[in-house]
Amino acid sequence: MSEQDADHGQRAWVGDLIHDEDADRHGVVTDVRGGSVWVLRPEHGGGGEWTSEHPERLTVVVPHEEMRDRL
Repeated sequence: MSEQDADHGQRAWVGDLIHDEDADRHGVVTDVRGGSVWVLRPEHGGGGEWTSEHPERLTVVVPHEEMRDRL
């Protein structure tokens, strides 16, 4: 699977900070299961994880390469 999606720019991947348009919140991708379910956790603080089956609705805010610099 390509990390680039021609229709939507960069596809969200593990470690990326994203904005989930469906949930209207920011989160960090922690896993991609079977290439079809994206597992997300809140950017800050507590709260449970959630999933998305619509990667086209996940906008990369900070790519995983840059997230390493933020830790």
